[in-house]
Amino acid sequence: MIELTITPPGHPLSGKVEPPGSKSITNRALLLAGLAKGKSRLTGALKSDDTLYMAEALRAMGVKVTEPDATTFVVEGTGVLQQPEKPLFLGNAGTATRFLTAAAALVDGAVIIDGDEHMRKRPIMPLVEALRALGVEADAPTGCPPVTVRGKGMGFPKGSVTIDANLSSQYVSALLMAAACGDKFVDIILKGEEIGAKGYIDLTTSAMEAFGAKIERVSNAIWRVNPTGYTATDFHIEPDASAATYLWGAELLTGGAIDIGTPADKFTQPDAKAYEVMAQFPHLPAEIDGSQMQDAIPTIAVLAAFNETPVRFVGIANLRVKECDRIRAVSLGLNEIRNGLAHEEGDDLIVHADPALAGQTVDASIDTFADHRIAMSFALAALKIGGIAIQNPACVGKTYPGYWKALASLGVDYTEKESAAEPQH
Repeated sequence: MIELTITPPGHPLSGKVEPPGSKSITNRALLLAGLAKGKSRLTGALKSDDTLYMAEALRAMGVKVTEPDATTFVVEGTGVLQQPEKPLFLGNAGTATRFLTAAAALVDGAVIIDGDEHMRKRPIMPLVEALRALGVEADAPTGCPPVTVRGKGMGFPKGSVTIDANLSSQYVSALLMAAACGDKFVDIILKGEEIGAKGYIDLTTSAMEAFGAKIERVSNAIWRVNPTGYTATDFHIEPDASAATYLWGAELLTGGAIDIGTPADKFTQPDAKAYEVMAQFPHLPAEIDGSQMQDAIPTIAVLAAFNETPVRFVGIANLRVKECDRIRAVSLGLNEIRNGLAHEEGDDLIVHADPALAGQTVDASIDTFADHRIAMSFALAALKIGGIAIQNPACVGKTYPGYWKALASLGVDYTEKESAAEPQH
């Protein structure tokens, strides 16, 4: 097992680092371009594990996807997805898995959507049940991938579905994007109005409209999708707001000045709202609701370890079904740094702030659970505390392959070595 140990820089981090393109928007744009007829050019795109899995899956379904440079995809679709010759393997890419599960209903024939050992533990049954309600034959025997979808080469047979999206807004986004490719209007209705990260649905509808779709917001809980299909277009992808949170955190912890090229208020992604909260450091609020900025919570939780006062994170139950149980992973990591630094109460996370941690040296090996966000967040703690080793640092390749080089460009030194220890999970 590889461990990466950062040497606390001891000086403010300053410089210019542009985060990679948004994973969320890149995977939406890739699918929409794949469903469109004609050639689309996607610029500013993220090239990482998650988006490359999506691109490869589209190729397997007859879409031509080329990559002329490090931040561009050129996608040529026929408006029809072909049946792939073998199961679509999507690693632990949640967006790709959920989006393609719904899109598979448009294929004439059976499609199997599968992933790695982590993806096979992530729930997908609400989406499968929604597809069945729309008249699509779909099965997921374990309630998680692999999923088998048997489509008939058309849109959804039925025109209305009610879905429980409490576990993930991606279920709604998946249905919305596929719904435009049929021959009838489709109403997508929330079961109740509880939904995690509703702002990501706005990202979805905005991307759909850029590719020619028409969506009517009937109410806070109902979207009506017109049967427009999609039109190929050139589409620029903004930087990843979730990735930006690590750079904001590095700036705040070290008192530096990091130019990420995009002001916080210019992002359209929900996680950008984290900036307003993070900017209050070292006087973060006593309670932070993470329901609408879920991917930013590990970042803020590590920042909270150095806050003047304790912080309780609420509205974060969905973090238990991400790439790993992030509530548990953050709690374990903080307690590895100092026993009693954090604890869980139900689905809340309480971080017992201790500004005196800065400047200390500990012997802490952080189990990342192969989760990119855990690795990147705990790297921030290592900017202020010596002796923190990050297990499996390569897992950042899921969304930010250049993360360690970005820190190095700001003057952060680190070493990598093989460890005999194995992750505790």
